[in-house]
Formats: sequence, C-alpha cells, structure tokens
Amino acid sequence: MSENKKILDEEKIILADATRVKYFDIVIDHGQGAIISDADGNDYIDLLASASATNIGHSHPKVVAAISNQAKKLIQYTPAYFANPVTALLAKRLVDITPGNFQKQVAFGNSGSDANDAIIKFARGYTHRSYVVSFTGAYHGSTYGSISISGVSLNMTRKIGPLLPNTIKVPFPDQNQRAVGESDDDFSDRLFKQFKLPFETYLPADEVALVIIEPIQGDGGIIKVPQKYMSLVYEFTREHGIVFAVDEVNQGLGRTGKMWSIDHFGIAPDMMSIGKSLASGLPLSAVVGRKEIMSSLSAPANVYTTAGNPVTAAAAMATLDVLAEENLVARSEKLGELARDFFEQAAHSYWFIGDVRIYGLNGGIDIVDEKGQPDNQATTKLIYRIFQLGAIMISLRGNTLRFQPPLVITEAQLSQAFKILTQAFNELEAGTLSLPETDNHIGW
Repeated sequence: MSENKKILDEEKIILADATRVKYFDIVIDHGQGAIISDADGNDYIDLLASASATNIGHSHPKVVAAISNQAKKLIQYTPAYFANPVTALLAKRLVDITPGNFQKQVAFGNSGSDANDAIIKFARGYTHRSYVVSFTGAYHGSTYGSISISGVSLNMTRKIGPLLPNTIKVPFPDQNQRAVGESDDDFSDRLFKQFKLPFETYLPADEVALVIIEPIQGDGGIIKVPQKYMSLVYEFTREHGIVFAVDEVNQGLGRTGKMWSIDHFGIAPDMMSIGKSLASGLPLSAVVGRKEIMSSLSAPANVYTTAGNPVTAAAAMATLDVLAEENLVARSEKLGELARDFFEQAAHSYWFIGDVRIYGLNGGIDIVDEKGQPDNQATTKLIYRIFQLGAIMISLRGNTLRFQPPLVITEAQLSQAFKILTQAFNELEAGTLSLPETDNHIGW
C-alpha cells in the first residue's frame, strides 16, 4: 500500500467531511518554490499555490530563517495584552504599503475569515448602522460573519442557519451575465441598476454600514469587476456614508500583477482584509482601515489570543521582503502575459475552452460543452489528467480551471506546465479521458 493511501485511509475515519473540499488522493509531504512532493515521493508543479496562500513559493529560505530565528527568541506571548517588536514593525509596514493617503490603523487576526468578520464589526461600530451588502459568488470565509456574506456554495448555508442578520447580497457583475455584444459600460450600467434595486425598494441606504467586494473574485471564478461598475458602486458609498471595503485575502500580495487587486481600479478603500500569503500561509490576517473607523471599537471587541503572534509576524515581514527584493509583483505581471498568451491560444485551438480571464499569474479558464454551457465532467477529467501528468490544478464553480502558481515559478517550470496542460487538452479533445474512480464528490 502506498504511503499516500495509508495516511488517507486512516485520516478518513476521523476527519470531518465538512473540513475539506475533495480533489485528489494525495498527501503533501514537502515543497520548495513551485514544486511540491507527496508522501510517495512524486513531484508536482504547483499551479494552485496552496489556494494563493504561498505566493512567494514553498519554504522560501528567507521565511524559514525568519521563523526559526524568531522561534528561538519568542514563539508566543499574546498580543492581546502585550506588544512585541516584530508585530509592531509589521503593523507599521502594512499601513505604509496599503492604498490610501490617510491615517490608517491595523487589527490582526488568524485567518481571512476573522478579518472579514472584523470588517463587519468595525463598519457597524463606526456607522451605528446594521446592514451589510455583499455579492453573489463571493467567498469571504467560514466563520459565521464571513460565511453569512459569502455566496459561492450552497453548502455554506445548508443546515447551519440562521446566519448573521441584516446581510444582503446583490448580483456580482459576472461576465457570464453579459448580453451578446454588450459593452463594458452598458453591462456596468445594467448591473448597477440591479445593485440599486434593494436600496430603492426595501433597504434604506442610511441604515447600511458596509459594502464589501472582491475586486477580482477568487473562488467565484477569478472574475474582475468592470472599471465603470466599481466606480459607480464606490461613488454610491460616498454619497450615502457607507464604508467601502475590499477583500484582498485571495487576490492581494502580487497575485494579480499589482500589489493589491484594488490597485487595478485607482480606488483607495476605507478598509481591506489581508490573509493567506501574508505570512506565507501561516495563520495570520490583518484588517487595515481608516483610523476613524478602526478606532470606533474598544477592546476586547476584536481580540484574539494568537493573532499577530511573533512567529507569524516574522514570517510576514520576511514574505514582504521577498516580494520586494525579488520583484515578484512585476514578475507576476510579466509571466501572466505568457500565461494569457498560452490560454488564449488554447481557446482558439480547443472548442471546449470558453472564457479566459488572466490577471497576472492568476486566472480562470472556463470549460464548456458543445452548446457553450458549463461542463463540470470535462473539467474534472482535465484536472485529474493534469494531476496524473505531474501538476496540481483544481476547479472552481465546477467548470473553471484555477490557475494560481507561486509567483516564483520559473519560466522552465511554467513551460513544462503548459506542455502538461496541452497534453490533457489534446486527450480531452480525442475523447480518451475518463472520470476518476472515487467515492468523493469532486470540488465545490
């Protein structure tokens, strides 16, 4: 019996089904850069980057050294009561590198989920209003507040209600809703009318605390908001005294070819949530926001025993150093152009590739049937064949290939990944791929 299977068979008995979205029968043992290895010693090119949580690659030497050095000094003394040098430096650094020429403050957490919970708390505390507006297709997390404002999977609401009250979801401007021949501006105007409908019928704008959006939706399919739509929503929040927040947990820290996904729009949000790759995957998140908003609550309204602990803060400082020193934001943009060329050419060559969306080393590639409709089975066949050929790529929304390799991936590794993808595409076109044998539901 393989070591992978042995571990998985033992784990299956005790691991709750709700804690993992199932894809491949693999146990990740170690990784370096853009390569991961399983418990059986097989190597894979990582095109997922641990769900965009290891943007600077696996076990980067500078991060490993920072973790080790800090652990020798102090692993944990709760920042809920006392400061420590490295976390204080990190807070200052986050204020400096986030958008907005205004006074800002920072609140640390353990995950993107609690960061988005914190945004809800601070927005309500500042505005003295209760309603929160988010978008369909959003993934903001799994704590009760963040799951209440998410809208990407029925299993995030099934059997666990009631959820947080006074949360309203409006349609995300998904390109799949675009009419044939409809321009970006016309599409933006039409979707903005849908955005305003609740405010015109049952939702008083002066009772809304917050509008929170992913400038580029992650788990919703890697979908960028049209510029005009984003501007219209932002201006609406300015007119009505509503806090405008962006979720950068998935799409921040260089993922999109810019430091933050909101940088594509020329807008400085009132608040933003950061997580995942902030500490190279260690449990650390942050909310950065206008000082007047962040100072609206008092402790212990957003206190966590381990949030911003010294080891995770040291990992974050090293991660930010690597992003700067290795020019990984610009590198994401440059290699993203290679990826766009590859996938757009593939879309011309293979009838089953639909819409292609690439922003930096970050993309969603839709797989469709003969009628142009989502083809979940074909997508599952593809990701399994890609896995068998030596790369890790998963699906979103059932029929979207998720392309998010570490930003340190070499051009040679990227080229090899494209060869693997091409082989899988050719085999799907030839009708030689089949669904994997598994007793699990595959994907979201």
